[in-house]
Parts: sequence; structure tokens; C-alpha cells
Amino acid sequence: MTIRYVIYRRVSTDKQGASGLGLEAQQRDIALFLETYSGQPYEVLGTFTEVITGKDTGAVKEEREKAIALSKKHKATMLVAKLDRLSRDVEDIAGIIKRVDLKVACMPQADRFQLHLYAALAEQEREFISQRTKQALAAAKARGVKLGGLRDKTGRRNEVTKQKAQERAERLSGLVKPLVAAGMTTREIAQELNNAGLRTSRGHEFQSMTVSRLIQRLGL
Repeated sequence: MTIRYVIYRRVSTDKQGASGLGLEAQQRDIALFLETYSGQPYEVLGTFTEVITGKDTGAVKEEREKAIALSKKHKATMLVAKLDRLSRDVEDIAGIIKRVDLKVACMPQADRFQLHLYAALAEQEREFISQRTKQALAAAKARGVKLGGLRDKTGRRNEVTKQKAQERAERLSGLVKPLVAAGMTTREIAQELNNAGLRTSRGHEFQSMTVSRLIQRLGL
């Protein structure tokens, strides 16, 4: 029996939509899913691409609705590259999961419950990071630190790199913490992350040393 898919892609700004930035990465992940995890044979009934501001979760996503409608009509699976390309709102994602069968390319084995859980964890982490940033800025201001002043370029790049690494670690905390609590070794945790389709910031598979640094950043 042929497996039917409807592909939905989303870019976050008009500039990305015009230039194609972001679409190539999404299409690469979708192609990898279809070739490796789909099962054969399969058929793509349609591809819908949305250009919308990332924070504008209240906007009507016309292309997404078209993708959902086509999926329902043909009882096809809706396929996205990453969960946040579908939505950043957990209730929105939960509603879509109820309407259509959904697959996420970078989490090929995830079922409906797991996708809902990942969405909830991601939303909590975004809220936490936002609050932490606001508090850090307020504390710096109270100490008399001038925000936005000129700084050494190398120091600034290093600080940005460290912050990005910390934010990525926190995004993965919801997955890593239970594995650490279960007593798994860093090698075993690396394998679990790789099996889930996750990659490091440089696009490589996780290794024992990578996981060790990740655990250190999380203070586990």
C-alpha cells in the first residue's frame, strides 16, 4: 500500500521566503525522512510553503490550512521538517495532531503523544529562557552596566557562542535529564539522541564527549 504525504514548510520572514533561506535545510531533512524512514512505496500529494513571522502565532496560516485539508481529504500524513516549522504554540500543535496524522522528519520515530510532549517542553523552555534573559538584563542594569555599549569584537563573539551553546543545552534538557536520572552512560545517551534524529550545532552525531559537555552545561 502506498503511503501518502503532504509536505508543509515554513520560513519566518519575507526575506527568507524570497531568498529561499531555510527552505533548503527543511527540504533536505524531509528528503532524508522519505528515503530512510518512510517505508516504500510512498507518494507526495502536494507541497505547501508558508512565509510568516515566527512570533505571529495568531495569524491565519493559509498554506498550512491547505496542507491540512489535503491531508484529511486523502487520509494522508502531513510531514514537516521540524516541529517548530508547524507551530510554536503547544495548543495549536495539539489541535493539528487531532485533525491529521503528523510526522516530523527530524523525529522520525515520534508518535502523537511524544510530539505533544516535545511541544510542551519546548514552550516551557522558551518561556524560561525569556524570563531568565529579562532578569539578567534587569540585574545588569541595576549594577550600572551600560547595555549595548562598544565591546571587544572577539569577546562579543565568544560570549554569543557560549550563550548559543547554553541555550541549545537547555532546549535538550527535557530529553537529557531523564536519561541521566535513569543512570545511562554518556555513550548511551549519545546513541539515544542520535536515534531521535538530533545532531550537534555543527550537524554532527553526538559523541560521549559531546554529551559530557552538555551535561556539564546543564549542571547535572
